[in-house]
Amino acid sequence: MEVFNIASKKNDLLINDQIKASNVLVIGPNGEQVGVKSLSDALTLSSYANLDLVLMNPNSNPPVCKVMDYNKFRYERNKKEKEALKRQKANMSETKEFRLSSVIDVGDFETKVKQVTKYLQKGDKIKVTIRFKGRQMAHTELGEEVMNRFAERLSDISTVTDKPVLDGKTMTMLLTPKK
Repeated sequence: MEVFNIASKKNDLLINDQIKASNVLVIGPNGEQVGVKSLSDALTLSSYANLDLVLMNPNSNPPVCKVMDYNKFRYERNKKEKEALKRQKANMSETKEFRLSSVIDVGDFETKVKQVTKYLQKGDKIKVTIRFKGRQMAHTELGEEVMNRFAERLSDISTVTDKPVLDGKTMTMLLTPKK
């Protein structure tokens, strides 16, 4: 005798003849509690309603079954999962880090602006950092000036979330794309 599980996917629930419990707690199609019934009575009840008997919680005592349209339930559950995944992807915009220098030249500055523009248009957040070395620490205002100029150049496609902040030898600023 072959034994196989018809509900092969991990998300699938047991329905109708797949349920092996002798007594089950039945919940009606409108959410009302029908009570503890034998499996045959519960199957008869669901067939009269032209719906499925779905095992919702096999671990409780007695197991909980609900009378519902199982295909509609699966469709709506899959739809919710896809929506949740879309929202999760929207919130997972990456943070890209770009390093500038307090003594950056015009050409390098323009190159960084072009690169950052691509990522901002894609929807990524940008963390701009300047690392001060040696005597540059005496003139941190030059670094802040470079950052403000950088933010100003990108002001049409981004907003400054975190203003330039000096933390030790590093100054950071966060840019997010405009919606």
